[in-house]
Amino acid sequence: MTKTVNHWIGGKTVEGTSGQYGPVTDPATGAVTTQVALASVEEVDAAVAAAKAAYATWGTSSLAQRTAVLFRYRALLDAHRDDIAALITAEHGKVHSDALGEVARGLEIVELACGITTQLKGELSTQVSNRVDVSSIRQSLGVVAGITPFNFPAMVPMWMFPLAIACGNTFVLKPSEKDPSAANLLAELASEAGLPDGVLNVVHGDKVAVDALLAHPDVAAVSFVGSTPIARYIHATASANGKRVQALGGAKNHMLVLPDADLDAAADAAVSAAYGSAGERCMAISAVVAVGAIGDELVAKIRERAEKIKIGPGNDPTSEMGPLITAAHRDKVASYVTGAAAQGAEVVLDGTGHTVEGFEDGHWIGLSLLDKVSTDSDAYQDEIFGPVLCVLRVESYEDGVALMNASPFGNGTAIFTRDGGAARRFQLEIQAGMVGVNVPIPVPVGYHSFGGWKDSLFGDHHIYGNDGVHFYTRGKVTTTRWPDPADAPAGVDLGFPRNH
Repeated sequence: MTKTVNHWIGGKTVEGTSGQYGPVTDPATGAVTTQVALASVEEVDAAVAAAKAAYATWGTSSLAQRTAVLFRYRALLDAHRDDIAALITAEHGKVHSDALGEVARGLEIVELACGITTQLKGELSTQVSNRVDVSSIRQSLGVVAGITPFNFPAMVPMWMFPLAIACGNTFVLKPSEKDPSAANLLAELASEAGLPDGVLNVVHGDKVAVDALLAHPDVAAVSFVGSTPIARYIHATASANGKRVQALGGAKNHMLVLPDADLDAAADAAVSAAYGSAGERCMAISAVVAVGAIGDELVAKIRERAEKIKIGPGNDPTSEMGPLITAAHRDKVASYVTGAAAQGAEVVLDGTGHTVEGFEDGHWIGLSLLDKVSTDSDAYQDEIFGPVLCVLRVESYEDGVALMNASPFGNGTAIFTRDGGAARRFQLEIQAGMVGVNVPIPVPVGYHSFGGWKDSLFGDHHIYGNDGVHFYTRGKVTTTRWPDPADAPAGVDLGFPRNH
């Protein structure tokens, strides 16, 4: 009998009632191992109702109560790192070490949430006028929702709900239906840590569930991470329904390599950032921009390293890269490689025919390297989301920056150089939200915020860090005058209050 992943609503597992289920596949074998219940509108309503009921007490709970739960939660997550990582590997396919790294980055935000007391401190100005004080505070929103992608089934949810609930909100999470089990374990551990029933709910589903959350009158805000077309849709739809929205979209992350760079370090970084997690991450480097005469040597070094990467099941400790999430996605990624030569690229490595002995039905693809790629080719224009690295050639730093800034995406970028002046110029001139200097994947630590520019972000707030706290709270300003017993009656004054 096939295992079923059900919803988590009101502090307990709730079986799906819609009659609709989605398949969950082991990417290494291609076998369907699990089915996930897909929620109806009524089931989404039940999850929101549970969150709304819990907000009545959680929203007014003390900071000490909330942080005590979060400290216990952090300890439980730490103790169950391997369990969470194993679920990620089983359903997403990434290697176990990479899955552990995902859990560690999610834990950073839980740790930030544990220290929320300092982030929520208000401001006070005394004696702004005679016996008048002004104070500013931040308060929670109510029920908030998160819609998260398949590529980081634990980390991205942890980028959202720990901060949201630390700020006093309650949360409804709609994770990817392709790898849903990690989300349920995160919720179960939160309950074990003492999180009251209904504060964190997990409802599985497809577009029906997403649209129900976007339209629900009791959902105050929506966080999303995914592709740019869906991010644009989420932002437009939820905003039209009066909700606060942060919607993080896709990327085409560039790495500019200057002639003075350490080419061995640059090649190491390019291979790590392009092919890690099989390229299924929005911060992957998918375009290397080589400046001047270094292109041939750099490509040769990248090829040398890429050919040594061992591909295999994620639960094999010797594997460095696992399969792609689905067979359909594998075929789509392969199409960019098979069509590259016709669009002018030089195919240095073609990984489209790769298989793994004993796992022939898995969603395998090898590493592909395309050189001399043109900016009007499909491989450059689209977010491939797979282990395909494009190399573009330019004559100068200025040409490289112009090429990169012409991209509609502005998520992450990097420069490799020994020249501090060039690096400083790059930080100021490049049109992207996250910049790495000799760092290929510039994902900020938890107490800074993550987010891109242009078509990589819809909404005003980046995720986690200070932006995350501001997104999950709203400001209130109170002006107070207390009469002094010695005061004479002030009388009626129809003018502006005097402050000097």
